[in-house]
Amino acid sequence: MEAVQSLGGGTVAAAGQAFTRESLIEASNVEKSYGATRVLRGVDFQVRSGEIHALLGGNGAGKSTLIRIVTGLTPRDAGEIRFSSAKANSIHPIIAVVHQELALLPELSVAENIGIVHARSGFSPSSHRRMRDVALNALDLIDPAIGREIVDLPARKLSLHEGQIVEIARALSTGAEVLLLDEPTANLTAGETAKLFSVLKRLVHDEGIGIVFVSHRMKEIRELCDVCTILRDGITVVNATPVASLSDAEIVLQMGQPAHDVAGRLKSKKEVRQGSPVEFLGPDDARMEIWPGTILGLAGAPAGPTGLINPVVGAGRGAGWHVYGEGFQGSFSSPLQATRAGVGYISGDRAMKGILSQLPIVDNVLAARRVREGRRTVGEAERQECLDLVSALKLKAGSIWDLPASLSGGNQQKLIVARWLGLPLRLVVLEEPTRGVDIGTKHDIYALIRQMADAGAIIVWWSTENVELLELCDAIFAFDTDGRPKGFLSEERFTEDGLAELTGMAA
Repeated sequence: MEAVQSLGGGTVAAAGQAFTRESLIEASNVEKSYGATRVLRGVDFQVRSGEIHALLGGNGAGKSTLIRIVTGLTPRDAGEIRFSSAKANSIHPIIAVVHQELALLPELSVAENIGIVHARSGFSPSSHRRMRDVALNALDLIDPAIGREIVDLPARKLSLHEGQIVEIARALSTGAEVLLLDEPTANLTAGETAKLFSVLKRLVHDEGIGIVFVSHRMKEIRELCDVCTILRDGITVVNATPVASLSDAEIVLQMGQPAHDVAGRLKSKKEVRQGSPVEFLGPDDARMEIWPGTILGLAGAPAGPTGLINPVVGAGRGAGWHVYGEGFQGSFSSPLQATRAGVGYISGDRAMKGILSQLPIVDNVLAARRVREGRRTVGEAERQECLDLVSALKLKAGSIWDLPASLSGGNQQKLIVARWLGLPLRLVVLEEPTRGVDIGTKHDIYALIRQMADAGAIIVWWSTENVELLELCDAIFAFDTDGRPKGFLSEERFTEDGLAELTGMAA
């Protein structure tokens, strides 16, 4: 077979050989090791045109490594990858990737971040105009209103969900034949997700592109995907199988994840009020009195929850919200002040708000303790404390001196949770804490958060996953699509439909 292209190892066959007409990418028996660790041990994977393909597997199963190999960012050790483009005079289809962690240039505008992939050289005034037009056309595919609001803003001023929309729009603007989406809805509201899915289905139907969708949200997989491939421990265990032919339980089992019964089990069953409550006062006379041990959910468009969260964690005054109680006098001027007052903060945005990427695992785990106590060096007691926390969390790490980049996304998220365990916390703020982690890791995190609540902390939990809020929270406070407070979800309407009705967003 004639080799026409090399992608880091093995050969890439000429287009059209051993392909059905609709095949765009076909990977066979792909292997990859990092030192003694075998990440991929024989993966088969195929992407076809006109198909949305779910790539599933637990954290560390090899999904991200496979994506990096397919896109040429990482060389493979063995196996074969073959490409076929439907476009004339082209062998390799255009492949665009939207990663879970944002890759925007913070000082460039949204137009420049989208248009830069089309710019041949420099930024002349005319190219700026072209970039803006390209950006608006791409953003219009998802949400014309938000496109016109943000197109001229620098990327550093975007919220997480706005940044995710820009990433997706940039990928769509390339005219890709294959679109790889790694947890693309992690920062989107339900309404934005519905719009995105409509766009993706239209592109598949009208343009015949192939889409690879990586997600841990079963509801989304069911709603969007045609077929699925499941990886477990670096091996393909389910290959291009129709999603409709597999139950949720079968998918979870094939992923090697344990079955969990979360609903009810993690919710507080006691009504005993101990300690003193914390009072949140907000715009439009909004008021919440929350007692220690309560898990309070925040639901709705991001502007509402973030407006409450920011003054609580010392990240800004927010949209008129203040917090009062023992040790709380309105708002905190800095994260340091909040931390020393007993406020913990766990974000799902690991790259920007969580992981200290240039410091080893031990420094990441002990960061909050050092801030509270003014410590700078690692003593023997600290090393043992870190080892105990790593063991308790079942955090898969070679050494506590390794960098966080050596961990899977789920284990990085556990690391962020670990830094707050065992501390005398009065309030823990969670901002999408399970973003981009598999079902097993999610439930590990749920249990740890319940543990913090049982120890007397008030938990404030923002999530765009309504099911998650309904399963775990003792009470849910909702915001509408403009970020205005709407009040508590009533007990008789403690359902997805009730929450959708109160927030004005699809369930």
